[in-house]
Amino acid sequence: MTTTAVSSQAEQIYASLNPSREKSQSVVNEAENRFLTLLTTQLKNQDPLNPLDNAQLTSQLAQISTVNGIEKLNATLQTLLAGLQESQAMEAAALVNHGVLVPGSSLSLGEQGAIGGFELTAPADDVTVTIKDGNGLVVRTLSLGAQDAGIAPFVWDGKTDSGAQAAAGNYSFNVMAKNGTTTAPATALAYGLVQGVMRGSNGLTLDVGPHGEFAFNDVKQIF
Repeated sequence: MTTTAVSSQAEQIYASLNPSREKSQSVVNEAENRFLTLLTTQLKNQDPLNPLDNAQLTSQLAQISTVNGIEKLNATLQTLLAGLQESQAMEAAALVNHGVLVPGSSLSLGEQGAIGGFELTAPADDVTVTIKDGNGLVVRTLSLGAQDAGIAPFVWDGKTDSGAQAAAGNYSFNVMAKNGTTTAPATALAYGLVQGVMRGSNGLTLDVGPHGEFAFNDVKQIF
């Protein structure tokens, strides 16, 4: 896929995720006009024998100034938030057809092997990946040695522990990390292609095929 095609596809997805919105300034003007109308009505209907004094009028004007300032601040924050959401939508749309690592423990074995990953919160002296078939039987154990803290991918060539070629299909794996005799925390990461971007009540989500839907922040690595 050429760069132009990817850019065009991203722009189309971005446009569908971001329909046009009314300007937030109209909300500010509406609140200000409503307040002024109430204040004018109060002045017109005040008791001539007990008119509104300067202190009360000053208080009323101070209130409208405060309300107006708050409304403008809210409008500015809404504009900034909308801009952030639009930027995130564009970035998410550009991920379509890209490989990503997301939380999960599944492997899809094809002709070129399978890719998985893991995340360590601290360095480990020894990391072992155990791959199992659909029946839960161990087909391959990968010894990855010492690993630094952070995210790391791994590749399974599809060979079993006996050296035979495993059948193409879906497998699962778990990660064991140790520091000496102590087990270190390790999170399994699944590899998949981003197939689409969706906007829902919880924000943007990425469709990573058989792995399911993930929030933008769930993506640990992009290929």
